[in-house]
Amino acid sequence: MREADGTREPQHPHAPREPSYPGAHNSVSGTRVGGSVVQAGEIHQLTVYGQSAPPPAAPALPVPRQLPPTPRRLVGRDADLEALDRELDDSPDGAADVTVVVTGPAGVGKTALAAKWLRRLADRFPDGQLYADLRGHAPGGPTDPVEALGGFLRAFGIAPVPRGLAEVAALWRSLAAERRIAVLLDNASTAAQVRPLLPGSEHAVVVVTSRRRLTGLGIDGAVFRPVDVLSDDASVQLLAQRVGADRVAREEDAAALVVQRCGRLPLAVCLAAARIAARPVQPLAATAAALGHESEGIAALDVEGEAVRHALDASFAVLGADTVRLYRLLGLLPFPVFTLDVVCAVAGLEPAEADRLLGGLIDVHLLEEMKDGFRFHDLVKLHARARADEVREQPEGRAAVDRVFDWYLASATAAEALLSPSHRTLRRDYTNQPVPGVREFADEPDAVRWLDAETGRLAETVRWAARTGRAATAWQLVDAMWPLFLRLRPARLWIEAHRIGRTAAGTDGDPDGRLRMLTSGGTGLRNAGEGDRAAEWFTEALQLAREAGRPLAEADALYGLSQTHRTAGRLAEAADCLRTTAELREAEGYLRGTALARLALGDVLLADGRAAEAVPFITDAHRDLLAVPAAYEAARALAFLGQAHAALGAHEEAARCYAAALAEFRTGGARHWEARVLELTGDLARTRGDLTAAAAHYRESLSRYEALSAPDTTRLTAALGALGARPDQ
Repeated sequence: MREADGTREPQHPHAPREPSYPGAHNSVSGTRVGGSVVQAGEIHQLTVYGQSAPPPAAPALPVPRQLPPTPRRLVGRDADLEALDRELDDSPDGAADVTVVVTGPAGVGKTALAAKWLRRLADRFPDGQLYADLRGHAPGGPTDPVEALGGFLRAFGIAPVPRGLAEVAALWRSLAAERRIAVLLDNASTAAQVRPLLPGSEHAVVVVTSRRRLTGLGIDGAVFRPVDVLSDDASVQLLAQRVGADRVAREEDAAALVVQRCGRLPLAVCLAAARIAARPVQPLAATAAALGHESEGIAALDVEGEAVRHALDASFAVLGADTVRLYRLLGLLPFPVFTLDVVCAVAGLEPAEADRLLGGLIDVHLLEEMKDGFRFHDLVKLHARARADEVREQPEGRAAVDRVFDWYLASATAAEALLSPSHRTLRRDYTNQPVPGVREFADEPDAVRWLDAETGRLAETVRWAARTGRAATAWQLVDAMWPLFLRLRPARLWIEAHRIGRTAAGTDGDPDGRLRMLTSGGTGLRNAGEGDRAAEWFTEALQLAREAGRPLAEADALYGLSQTHRTAGRLAEAADCLRTTAELREAEGYLRGTALARLALGDVLLADGRAAEAVPFITDAHRDLLAVPAAYEAARALAFLGQAHAALGAHEEAARCYAAALAEFRTGGARHWEARVLELTGDLARTRGDLTAAAAHYRESLSRYEALSAPDTTRLTAALGALGARPDQ
């Protein structure tokens, strides 16, 4: 307003501006009031200040302190807080135009971390700490930057604010230019939403939180701090903080299970704690059990409408239609980690398109990228499976599952054809042919590496096929995994898979499949030390083969029986079975199988102390296996030949055979045989009196056996003990 003499009253810098209405004026009691005014109606009183009576000052606005409340003690975030501190330490005076983007999944505690950090630094920002919720995943859509900027300006007494984004952003930068302020931009949606809100001041620090990665802000000089779930210990501490340390101490195991089933996600732990606190008499084990039921896991965390599911639904809601489809289909998969190949299979996509859509899921933290593939957080996995239920029994869902089964069966069969061509004889049933994207292998080591990396997923696919009534797929996949069992020797899986395969082949009504499951599975049982059970499987296979008039199947059963006899020390019975096996296979023109029977016969003769008799059988087998060619089996022949030479005192020749066999097994990824040859090399060194070398070889062998969970570890530990050596030296 103006004073009576016509001069303008100084305006308080925080006071709102007067509205302007051009051309309006009034006169009161002969005293002219100039400038833009409004007729307010009848004026009953007018106070006119002279030079000696200045107007009262407008009340000063408080310094903005808008940060949301935070826990008194933020559990498990010391390392994150220290990392944020380092970002300031790298700047002059500790606060020079620093923008930090804190990213992580819903419920991980991004806002609490950011607010706690800025609150600790309040003294560094005397001109204010500002907060804006950008509603990146809210149902009504994200906040307009103009709305957020208007809130900032009004906090400093600027009103009204301009309506255009460019003008209001420029005014914001002008206001912030000389102020030492901290700004928390919470729940950001995109880099474009954030960019106009950056003060651009040399005295400001900005923290942006988002479920998206917001990599575009890197152009603006932002640094990024991803936030992960809590550690096990920190999760238990958080639970204790909410429900009481004594209660958690009384049920330590149940508390650990609760946080594990919450996936160590802070929001989930807090919700579980609220459920527990509301029922002080109920044991923690009850909540752990509720969280353990897959169908109830997320629902158990509903507390007055605040639920993990709601947070995940918000992230899900911003996805495009193609990404939504992929998320649902990935929820069908039974394994926690999956590769790009599997993503392409389940969704029927080309790699480039699959990679693009995966990026969208990673961007909103619904998916994590790992060194060996992609995975869902445990609670996200439950959410994805719930979404998958929407399509599971629909044509789209069934077709997606069929594509995954086809891809694994075809890829494993391709590895089998390369690594064990003589074994690749049984039928394969595919829903779709040709199967797109089948894995191709450059050579044997490449195929073994793939089988090694995929062991867990192949095993789960076998279980999945059996569980969903796809019997043919189940036993055929077990059959295709033969090189995996032979080369990598996963003892427990070998037995489990063949038990599933045996039942599935019976359900499928395929006699060849049933015979193969019995003989291959019997070998696994024998290798695991279950000789009596193995003999039962081989005997059943022998009867079926003879009834069906299948001489090669009969030979396979006899070969298996020979190995159970050999393991049990019944060497004469073993030799008889192997001679008959060789005759049957030779009559059928099966050169590789005949060579293997003679090789096994040489091994039996070695065990019987008849090394000189064994050498011709092993030498002939080695020659024939090289001719097939069958490099892996030929290397086994070299290992047996080395044993024969060692027994005959030809130590140098034995060492040469072992070295050549070891090189082949390492190249081919045959870890069990690598361990066995290392053990034999240790035996040879001990025989020659080099106990130091013997112990070194034994330790290396033991480490290989331990990685395979093989029963041979007991024998190697005893061998080291006999040398007076410790396994860990």
